[in-house]
Amino acid sequence: MSRIAPSLGNTLAVIAILAIAVFFSLELLGKPSDPLPNPPELRAKNHILSLTLRASTTADGKDSFYFNRQPNAPTLRLAPGDQLKIIYINDLPSQLHEKCLIDPCMDMTNLRFHGLTVSPDAPQDDVLDMMAMPGQTLHYNVHVPKDHPPGLYWYHTHPHGESYQQALDGMFEGIESYFPALAGLPERVLVIRGHSIKNDEQSAELKQRVNVSSDVCGDESEPPEEVMTVNGSARPQIEIGPGERQFWRVVNASADRYVDLQLEGRTFEIVAMDGMPIARHDPDHKTRTADHVFLPPAGRLEAIVTGPPNGMSHRLISHCVDAGPAGDPNPAMLLADIVPRSTAHSAAKAQKRSRKPEFQTLDLAAEEKAPPRFTVTFTEGKNGFYINSEKSTPDAAPMLHVKVGTFQHWRILNATGELHPMHIHQVHFLAFAENDQLMADPAWLDTVNVPYGGTVDVVMDFTDPVIKSTSFFHCHLLNHEDKGMMAKVLFE
Repeated sequence: MSRIAPSLGNTLAVIAILAIAVFFSLELLGKPSDPLPNPPELRAKNHILSLTLRASTTADGKDSFYFNRQPNAPTLRLAPGDQLKIIYINDLPSQLHEKCLIDPCMDMTNLRFHGLTVSPDAPQDDVLDMMAMPGQTLHYNVHVPKDHPPGLYWYHTHPHGESYQQALDGMFEGIESYFPALAGLPERVLVIRGHSIKNDEQSAELKQRVNVSSDVCGDESEPPEEVMTVNGSARPQIEIGPGERQFWRVVNASADRYVDLQLEGRTFEIVAMDGMPIARHDPDHKTRTADHVFLPPAGRLEAIVTGPPNGMSHRLISHCVDAGPAGDPNPAMLLADIVPRSTAHSAAKAQKRSRKPEFQTLDLAAEEKAPPRFTVTFTEGKNGFYINSEKSTPDAAPMLHVKVGTFQHWRILNATGELHPMHIHQVHFLAFAENDQLMADPAWLDTVNVPYGGTVDVVMDFTDPVIKSTSFFHCHLLNHEDKGMMAKVLFE
């Protein structure tokens, strides 16, 4: 099964997690000693998962996903072959209460199923023609292919020009078929988001709670505008027994902030990145070990962690990230305290594997060595953000046509003074080189960070016949996407 996690925030929830800042009241941010809260969860029954989501406004005037009358989007658990049906109602006010990055702001909304290899046509992952104005309703009917990789995906809103005001997450089960040691491990879903402190009367208290670092790791001198939360809480406690192994599924659901994760004194045994099991393309090396993991907005990590020795507490940290001289501040801060389990705990029941894993051992050396078939160039200026000197508009023609059934070497060139995470809808790619140097650990991703003034080379996998139609690639800093850093691609 897979799983889909949520967030709207100025936030909406969808089956992908677009990063939008989620705004909670201080009351919802919890106390430092509070245990980590879990998001609500829904499971498919008889291979169908049906629910109703609303885009509405909270008491403090922020946009949010509502589920069962509460401003909290659920995690959705699905299996390959399942059907997801969502009735999505736009209850946002017709009298606008917030300013969008692109005028006119119309409080339109839709859903995006981030990372899922499903059709970009209606009524599935269509962000081009499916759009609800206030008072309108959209009906989604998403068919998950039977051979879909298991892993963490997410849903979020994706209205061009208004994405920064909205977001969400989810996942697919069955990942233990690629790494049987996962069966029976306790599982945690950690949704990391930003909480705006610009106009928060408790901003000083919140910054002190998460120990926002005053150290500057880049050229950005502006004060931090957000603190990072985990499942809506500022610095909650995560309980784990000494030597206990837990399976963590982490998503950076921030609209425009980076996370450099480290668990003090521990390592991450990485099982999947961006919903793609490592073993799927490398069955001889099912996991990778790292002492910290860099997650751009929309990045996902699935990994095993081991509890510290008895009596010891550790911290989950996001290190300072140098986003470039033109980037936003990303100071170091504490995300959570890792504390010994207070009560006896029995491991979750082992999951039954529903199918055999499907491996894809690919020899892409020739494509990697070949000249790039397409170059994506990010630029920005006073009037907006651009891909290949073009600013996205709803009626723009596809920037390129690609033939389904092929692999393509792309180069992403960042000609700006700040980091940009490049994301493409519907497909994964192999990121294999950065700044003309081969990566030590090439990874299959759907979102890759591109260093400022640098390049990343990837091999796009366009072989799935499901993806035929018009789709998108864009910067996953949502304010950049809204201001034009997005382009269409036609899968033929």
